[in-house]
Amino acid sequence: MASTNGSPTNGPAANVDTQEIAKFDALAAKWWDTTPNSEFYPLHQINPLRLNWISEHGNGISGKKIVDVGCGGGILAESMARRGAEVLGVDMAEAPLAVAKLHAEQENVTNITYRRVPVEQLAAEQAGQYDIVTCMEMLEHVPDPAAVVQACFDLVKPGGHVFFSTINRNPKAYLFAIIGAEYVLRLLPRGTHDFKKFIRPSELASYIRQAGLSYDHIIGLHYNPLTKYYWLAPNVDVNYMVHTRRPA
Repeated sequence: MASTNGSPTNGPAANVDTQEIAKFDALAAKWWDTTPNSEFYPLHQINPLRLNWISEHGNGISGKKIVDVGCGGGILAESMARRGAEVLGVDMAEAPLAVAKLHAEQENVTNITYRRVPVEQLAAEQAGQYDIVTCMEMLEHVPDPAAVVQACFDLVKPGGHVFFSTINRNPKAYLFAIIGAEYVLRLLPRGTHDFKKFIRPSELASYIRQAGLSYDHIIGLHYNPLTKYYWLAPNVDVNYMVHTRRPA
């Protein structure tokens, strides 16, 4: 049965930005709103792309044990469970987790569990227990992204796969991800992103290698506002995803 459990550590060492958590708590009721004007409509649109890319590079999802770090309202986590994975979704925002749990219960998705717990604490509890770790659209919302990458390494089994997505830090990314997405097209609520927290691919690659992961593949996520079409392509100027592996 889909559930939430676990008592998080909320001490000064917790890698949490309370303002970021508050943003997503405030929007929790809208996570599963798939109407075009919904703040989370873009996530629903890109989710099949993310899901298929993860499945392709992770040698399939069915039967795998997966943890989705920064799962929010469960859009990706639930889609992986629907493909036959045993999924744990973790986040530090209470309201989105409650929405995720309720949606899974309503849809009778029983092979998924949710916990409010810092990923570093989870890694200490469950080191090396997961076939796949996903951490999508989360690194740009925490004070110490390198610590999250390290925790993802700790969680995955030797030979397992870890997937990240984030936003590049350059003028084009500011124009597209903040001015375009938040102010012009209103795809996202204003204030969703802080440009200073965006992460260059070279910086993420450094975190990945410092953690002990091998850097396997990078791909960009693109959007045409005229056709409202999303696709994957090699250019990583704005949104991008990275596939890594823990050496066997």
